[in-house]
Amino acid sequence: MNPTQALHQLGQSLWLDNISRSLLTSGTLAHYIEDLSITGLTSNPTIFEKAIAAGDSYDTRIRTLDAAGLTDEDLFFALALEDLTQAADLFKPAFDASRGKDGWVSLEVSPLMAHNAAHTIRDANRLHAKAGRPNLFIKIPGTTEGIEAIEEVIFDGIPVNVTLLFSDEHVQAAAEAYMRGIERRLAAGRDPTVASVASLFVSRWDVAVKQTLAQPLHNRLGIAVATRAYQNGCQRLDSERWQRLAAAGARPQRLLFASTGTKDPAAPDTLYVEALEAPHTVNTMPQDTLLAFADHGRVHQTLTTDAACAQATIEEFQHAGVDISALGARLQREGVDAFAESWQALLVRIRDKRMTLASTSPAPMS
Repeated sequence: MNPTQALHQLGQSLWLDNISRSLLTSGTLAHYIEDLSITGLTSNPTIFEKAIAAGDSYDTRIRTLDAAGLTDEDLFFALALEDLTQAADLFKPAFDASRGKDGWVSLEVSPLMAHNAAHTIRDANRLHAKAGRPNLFIKIPGTTEGIEAIEEVIFDGIPVNVTLLFSDEHVQAAAEAYMRGIERRLAAGRDPTVASVASLFVSRWDVAVKQTLAQPLHNRLGIAVATRAYQNGCQRLDSERWQRLAAAGARPQRLLFASTGTKDPAAPDTLYVEALEAPHTVNTMPQDTLLAFADHGRVHQTLTTDAACAQATIEEFQHAGVDISALGARLQREGVDAFAESWQALLVRIRDKRMTLASTSPAPMS
């Protein structure tokens, strides 16, 4: 049994934070599913921009969709849905075997809508209907407006991956929105089994403080924040409010650890995966991190419900001058801005591809 299989046996879902057409057509994703116990996949604008830029695997479809007169944004979503529906079909056996707990893929609404609840609700419903797959999450950022949209989208029955969460407060807000949506569904006589995950970004905490703190504090804050969020999530599932929802058939909003690739070259390449091993959670990891963990990772469940250690670490950072709440808010703002920049770069990439392909199109037959 390799380390990824052992981690899967522990009860943590391993998802791949990557998508590309070549990953699908080469059989690589199928190999990861079969041999490395990958049971889901996440995507974002940066990932798609890199995939489209990497070669010519999208050129034929871009040429066809360009001829149909789609906008750059609609053309992107057409490409993304082609990839993600194919991936969703590969994960459908995991989805069926787990009764909808696992086997998910994720598609993000436009990051430009991060502060527009009404448009996010509209686009979430539209994109999920277009996908036509039960195991496709719509990714919505956990901004103030995003949280408003999440409640409505859950009420509409759309599975949601809440993205760009950085602090325990962000995760709590996502959980509240999810539960309100489920409670409203029950009050309306609807099925409460609408899936959701809450994606907590981990490594960016450590990147943010590395230049201002001494070496003994490096690469510890993200793990402490994630551990506290996990512990508080366990307490939330023990609450009377959640127990009522569970008794009615609702499923927990699972905590998903995102941004788990090691950014510090001096740190182990499996640092965040090994530190965040816990059942009933998800870790979505970059391809390099997945392969590193499969090669030399260690499985030794590290997260517990004992809050003392994580709280002590957070207090250590606070004593060193880190305002945890303010930094979490800043990281979310920066994350929204970074995804918006990636979105614009993605649309420019598509526009450039369209122009290049149009200029090299074969002359029409006379």
